[in-house]
Amino acid sequence: MTQPALLAGLALLPLGWAVSGSGMTGHMAAHMIAVAVAAPLLAIGVRDSRFDPATRWPRLASPLPAALAEAVIVWGWHVPALRRLADHHPLWLVVEQASFLAAGLLLWSAVLAPRHRAAGVAALLVTSMHMTLLGALIGLAPRPLYSHHGVDALTDQQVSGVVMLLVGGVAYLLGGLAMLGRLLQTRSEVPA
Repeated sequence: MTQPALLAGLALLPLGWAVSGSGMTGHMAAHMIAVAVAAPLLAIGVRDSRFDPATRWPRLASPLPAALAEAVIVWGWHVPALRRLADHHPLWLVVEQASFLAAGLLLWSAVLAPRHRAAGVAALLVTSMHMTLLGALIGLAPRPLYSHHGVDALTDQQVSGVVMLLVGGVAYLLGGLAMLGRLLQTRSEVPA
């Protein structure tokens, strides 16, 4: 296990809970901390250990199915009815945040597995695209989708869309590009 990455990932989880009560923007920051910041650190921290999902469940922890599962979870929890459920019922908020963390950990563990390098690049780049798209849809919506956030609901929603677009889109894009760089470097080192 990589101790510093694991500790950093674990340390970020309470931060996510702390900011989650600050309107839609805080809630989105909590989502992004769980899925795009803490999850990759935790995946690095448990890589090649008995806690690594890619080691424990190799069929489940495959990059493209894990990316699909994460997309369903991320988009699903942003349906207004489910968003409202999580906002008004603490147990559902816990389920929501845990599902974000679990999906993120599964995806990042899958893409970090050496046997999945090329598929890992594709999974991270596709995830970057759908995170960017969802963030743009939330941020550019002409009316509040999540009207239960008060009088400044539209402004709060717009800022939350930008948070998702920047943190989610950029984290997965940078991860995908870093993996692509390693893949190309590995390929160039193979003798002809």
